[in-house]
Amino acid sequence: MSMKIGVIGAGSWGTTLADLLAKKGFPVTLWAYEKDLVERMSATRVNDLFLPDFTLSANLGFTNDLAAAAAGKDLLLLVPPSQVMRRVMQQAAPHVSPQTILVSASKGIENDTLQPMAEVLEDVFGKQIAQRLAFLSGPSFAREVAAGMPTAVAVASGNPVVAEQVQEIFSTDCFRVYRNDDVVGVELGGALKNVIALAAGVADGLGFGHNSRAALITRGLAEITRLGVAMGAKPATFAGLAGMGDLVLTCTGDLSRNRTVGMELGRGKSLEQILGSMNMVAEGVKTTLSAFQLAGKIGVEVPIIEQMYRVLYEAKDPRQAVIDLMQRELKAEGI
Repeated sequence: MSMKIGVIGAGSWGTTLADLLAKKGFPVTLWAYEKDLVERMSATRVNDLFLPDFTLSANLGFTNDLAAAAAGKDLLLLVPPSQVMRRVMQQAAPHVSPQTILVSASKGIENDTLQPMAEVLEDVFGKQIAQRLAFLSGPSFAREVAAGMPTAVAVASGNPVVAEQVQEIFSTDCFRVYRNDDVVGVELGGALKNVIALAAGVADGLGFGHNSRAALITRGLAEITRLGVAMGAKPATFAGLAGMGDLVLTCTGDLSRNRTVGMELGRGKSLEQILGSMNMVAEGVKTTLSAFQLAGKIGVEVPIIEQMYRVLYEAKDPRQAVIDLMQRELKAEGI
């Protein structure tokens, strides 16, 4: 399959996926916001800022010119932080061909509009773009994919032909892609698990054990499912790779940025201190605000997400947040 590919966003995940595609033989152009990073990657073939220790494919080119990255491509992989997706793609849109397939691998809900990335991209390109959109999500730490460790993810699209194309393009001996037709569920699973991972990290930072983490994962999944179904998602999606799979990984893995932020909060650091020491984005921090507001808007109960909102945005003591969760009115289990 001959296909020119552009990748927008050179964080760890964007760089890893760009390299994966380049190693399959596709000519790939990776766009980075940081001009000095582009110069260093061009000279060394290493993304020293976001993915050190990995030498990138010779098929991978680098640019700081958004038009050059977007123009003349058969497929564009979109991996900017979710809160800047709209702004970046508004700049890229005039250079995108009407036939280009767009694949989003960004996980989040826009703060200002409470829209997932599918709706943001429809705002930018028009409703007709839905037939050329796909969304890649699932349990996948960038460093492990870059190291060739076996990984399985999901790709969702409302267009089954596009889903099959993207599945074939991205699949390798070490990276297995499953198709899904539930765009809403796959997107929300990928976004909301980051909020629960923050909570799991808080519990770890407070010194709690496996019981606490298991409870947060299980009841967190119930919240994600409840909110997702209210927005039109299929319940079964949240038992899959983009739901439970990604949730377990992000709540338990040492490479999880969101869990790391939660751990530092549990240990008593302020959010400003934590974020100031990171060069990568922990999407869950801003997604917590969107998720809390979205749940309130549509009338869905999300106690874990609510407590994380109060810890992050109202400086609530994390230990008190746990106490308040445990002392809620007793109820039957269920979503």
